[in-house]
Amino acid sequence: MLTSGALTTSAQAATTAPATPTIAAAGGFVMNNGTGKSLFTKAADTRRSTGSTTKIMTAKVVLATRNLNLDSKVTVQKAYSDYIVKNNASSARLIVGDKVTVRQLLYGLMLPSGCDAAYALADKFGSGSTRDARVKSFIGKMNKAATDLGLKNTHFDSFDGIGKGKNYSTPRDLTKIASSAMKNSTFRTVVKTKSTKQKVTTKTGGYRYMSWSNTNNLLGSYSGAIGVKTGSGPEAGYCLVFAATRSGKTVIGTVLKSTSVNARTSDAKKLMDYGFKK
Repeated sequence: MLTSGALTTSAQAATTAPATPTIAAAGGFVMNNGTGKSLFTKAADTRRSTGSTTKIMTAKVVLATRNLNLDSKVTVQKAYSDYIVKNNASSARLIVGDKVTVRQLLYGLMLPSGCDAAYALADKFGSGSTRDARVKSFIGKMNKAATDLGLKNTHFDSFDGIGKGKNYSTPRDLTKIASSAMKNSTFRTVVKTKSTKQKVTTKTGGYRYMSWSNTNNLLGSYSGAIGVKTGSGPEAGYCLVFAATRSGKTVIGTVLKSTSVNARTSDAKKLMDYGFKK
């Protein structure tokens, strides 16, 4: 009798649904990346400032360019470093006059969250006869990409998240953007990289090494973590778009407006743990 009772209890425990986690973030969303099934929502469709998680779309637009040559070189302009200083923005520490490849700019964009790398990419992949026109054109491509994904609650007014009041998305929309971006092998390779050392050509024809570390501390601290991107800002709070794969199942999600770097990491871990149990 005791044995069968114990078996019954353990069987019941196995079928008990996991407790829904509580997160510090104002908004959160997790889905099964393979099926698109929603696994957790908290204010998942409330529009919020997204900080540097915006750069996921920046990279997605670049990587969607027809006949893209990842090894083509871009000369770092003074405007990019001036922009960093003016906005006190996160930087890949690009040096004026250096020639860096598009691939290297993607690492500079996604690992140290370089707003200078974002500016360089927008300048190169936008169209127009002036830098302002090219940047405007690039942001237009970001918005078109959001529309093409069927997103109703996303709008960009910047290439890096330093917006002018009209840069917003939702946990659900950002997760969908990231899921779409993760279909690209270059994007997947970049966002799962913990650190990289890149050889770039200097103005005088010599070379130097740029070392970049990923701001996403889930990499290496959460089993199966494969990305994606951090974000923060006075209005955005602490944001994180995250993904992990275990036993062939990938969960992907977003937390927006968490309370600290540690809180957003903890939020993401809780949501992925929950997603894997669902």
